[in-house]
Amino acid sequence: MAGRGTVKAQSGFNANNDAETLFKAMKGLGTDEATILQLLTARSNAQRQQIKAAYKTLHGKDLVSDLKSELGGKFETLIVAMMATPVMFDVTSLRNAIKGAGTDEKVLVEILASRTQNEIGEIIKTYKKEYDHDLEQDVSGDTSGHFKRMLVILLQASRQQGIQEGKIQSDAQALFDAGEKKFGTDEDQFITILGNRSAEHLRRVFDAYMKLSGYQIEESIQRETSGGLRDVLLAVVKCARSVPAYFAECLYNSMKGAGTDDATLIRIMVSRSEIDLLDIRAEFRKSFATSLHNMIKNDSSGDYRKTLLLLCGGDDA
Repeated sequence: MAGRGTVKAQSGFNANNDAETLFKAMKGLGTDEATILQLLTARSNAQRQQIKAAYKTLHGKDLVSDLKSELGGKFETLIVAMMATPVMFDVTSLRNAIKGAGTDEKVLVEILASRTQNEIGEIIKTYKKEYDHDLEQDVSGDTSGHFKRMLVILLQASRQQGIQEGKIQSDAQALFDAGEKKFGTDEDQFITILGNRSAEHLRRVFDAYMKLSGYQIEESIQRETSGGLRDVLLAVVKCARSVPAYFAECLYNSMKGAGTDDATLIRIMVSRSEIDLLDIRAEFRKSFATSLHNMIKNDSSGDYRKTLLLLCGGDDA
């Protein structure tokens, strides 16, 4: 998957020069937003971290604080997100989803269903270091029932590796017996199988399930479960089939209809920009009658739009 991002490291990079450019863009009256957004979207996240360090050394000030005081609105939120390391961005997103009144279940589902085992491990470590809290405890304290159980399993980050030929048929049968075949649903079976098997194993199970039941597993989950559990099971199934297709759908949903879910739009565009945004763009074009570029263009404005389009990195019209 490496190299499927739209944002690449700049060759001939000089952190001190960039720090100076940004300092000048914010000095005096008015802010040169164009310079800021063009420079930061043309640097990798690792390079942005070096610019942050150089800025501190040269000016004794925190670059992110300066950006916050100069910028505003969604544009500020987007730029600040780009300045965090990927793991810190996930950690703060999860923290904000949990703390305060109510839980943003969508954020928990999206991050925990889509990140790799290693990424989840890093998130847990960093969360502990940053907040002196246990992420699993915080998630457990904020959720309940089957939904909580599934999230806790995802936080274990201990999916089995590879395909277990001997279990494909029995897993498909177990899912069928737990849902379509009986009155009421045995959610535990869904949680155990979808939470613990590898993506490639699950794809084989879904094929077997289709042959056995005549339904796609997604249709059965829609019918047999509800609420947070349904959302997280569907996300896990979609990510097992294709992570880029899952994110393409999340992006589409964040912009379709009235009003835009900017938090989701920012989260995905920033977090996938160096991983698989090219594949997400291709899936988007395939699934929806428009390009990601086009939809962002029609759904945002100003410097915020310009920055998102630079992260998007091109049109697939």
